[in-house]
Amino acid sequence: METADLRIALFSGNYNYVRDGANQALNRLVGYLLRQGAQVRVYAPVVDNPAFEPTGDLVGIRAMPIPTRSEYRMPLSIAGKARRDLKEFAPNIVHVSSPDPVGHQAVTWARNRKLPVLASVHTRFETYLRYYNMAWSEPLIEAILRRFYRRCDALVAPSESMAQLLREQRMNYDVSIWSRGVDREIFNPDRRDMAWRRSHGIADHEVVVGFLGRLVMEKGLDVFSDTLDDLRRRNVAHRVLVVGEGPAREWFEARLPQAAFVGFQQGTDLARAVAGMDMLFNPSVTETFGNVTLEAMACRLPVVAAAATGSQSLVSDHASGRLIPPGAIHQFAEALKAYIESPALRESHGLAGEARALEFSWDRINQAVADTYVRLIRQRTKR
Repeated sequence: METADLRIALFSGNYNYVRDGANQALNRLVGYLLRQGAQVRVYAPVVDNPAFEPTGDLVGIRAMPIPTRSEYRMPLSIAGKARRDLKEFAPNIVHVSSPDPVGHQAVTWARNRKLPVLASVHTRFETYLRYYNMAWSEPLIEAILRRFYRRCDALVAPSESMAQLLREQRMNYDVSIWSRGVDREIFNPDRRDMAWRRSHGIADHEVVVGFLGRLVMEKGLDVFSDTLDDLRRRNVAHRVLVVGEGPAREWFEARLPQAAFVGFQQGTDLARAVAGMDMLFNPSVTETFGNVTLEAMACRLPVVAAAATGSQSLVSDHASGRLIPPGAIHQFAEALKAYIESPALRESHGLAGEARALEFSWDRINQAVADTYVRLIRQRTKR
């Protein structure tokens, strides 16, 4: 069997209606598979005004807005047109990207037909409720996730640190790497534009601490703002640049009244915004890879990040950035202070990060997923 022989049914809770790193990775994967001659059908919720056009054939499934996070939708069932389409498409492998109700149904559908199932892990769902005062429920969420992932034939994770965590959590023991790539034609240090910085009130001599990502509490917005408060108390001169949009923007703006908020950016505009920073501060512990970290590294920025899954596989501590224990406000502030006060340190660590970013090619990364599909189908046929 070759890549061109694949018929993949891909189930996603958010394929294109809200833009995030996970669904952009899925769209890139589908585009690559289609170019290799594979057939792919995507089953996901649809909305009237999605964030971007889907790659490939998208079949809508029943969904409802998620309470308190209405921009996202909860897939409810594979029924009606979607179920008929799935039967007619006759996939030889099923790929599930979210442990939602439709993901569970898709796994059952595949197992009943003796089809292999691959699950991709895009975020640490079990950590989300920490940010809503429900950390007590984490063991229960882990147990639910374990049941879901152990019914799959294999998992792919974006980083070795995340893959190891999944093994330690006994989610599955067949876990391989589906990393993330970066487009070096877009993300590179030449995108730095001092006139653009000035247009947002940032003087040429000012050192910028950047945040990049969706403005939601689980991205560590509280840790970010508390750390910047620490720097201000120490009278460490700096500016803050926030790139992204989300439901917590109003809260974040109130916490960082002197920051430059430039909203959602994409393509070369995003690269210009990232290159306009002097360092990236990424305190999130929910990342399984850290696309934003890789994009910053490609733009020759040092990165201060939480020592958590994802960042640990990208950032080399004291070489291309700093890895700090999650939530350690004082240590985060110390790391940022060192970069703010030393242009030479920023440059040397930024150069090391850029060299590391050169290792990430999208086509090589996506072929690894195709190879995993083929392996699972071959294993299934030998049983």
